[in-house]
Amino acid sequence: METSANQRRAYWLKTLHQWHWISSALCLLGMLLFAATGFTLNHAGQIEAHPVVTSKKATLPADLQAQLATLNASDEDDKANDPLPPALQQWTETALSVDVGAREAEWSPEEVYVAMPRPGGDAWLRIDRSNGEVEYELTDRGWISYLNDLHKGRNTGTAWSWFIDLFALSCLIFSITGLFILKMHATNRPTTWPIVGLGVLIPLLLAILFIH
Repeated sequence: METSANQRRAYWLKTLHQWHWISSALCLLGMLLFAATGFTLNHAGQIEAHPVVTSKKATLPADLQAQLATLNASDEDDKANDPLPPALQQWTETALSVDVGAREAEWSPEEVYVAMPRPGGDAWLRIDRSNGEVEYELTDRGWISYLNDLHKGRNTGTAWSWFIDLFALSCLIFSITGLFILKMHATNRPTTWPIVGLGVLIPLLLAILFIH
């Protein structure tokens, strides 16, 4: 019976170790990123940013101006937040090196406005429908701001959102398997549960006593 119990224990310990190291390998880079940006976010007031603003201006060709001018009020209601027409998208990429893509645009009788927020910065494109003048502005707040926005999932798109979900799942597996491994070794390590308890107690007391 004792041999059978030892075999079961060895099997579960091996399985837990396997899941533990695989999950830790999967979330290694993410853990480093989120730990570092946790520090930078916590000290955001002390870390000075130096935004760099890039502006570009151009004028639409006559045929594209005519295309915008012929859009009547009823068409505007239908367009709502439709993206720019393909011809306009191609022109902005060629003339301004700006990839607007299929982003939603705000249509009004006076202008067409495209917001292009991004991690670590912001950008927008405005087209004056009366004279075809086009303005583009890009604000870059630096790589620390970029990494902080990755941490928060701000303006990062669907793919990064999925990564955060999978990373969080890997961290849960890593933590839970680590807890069970601690439990299986706790008999020979008497300080295990006091240290675990301390790790729970410290943030709990800080939240109760100092966060209001």
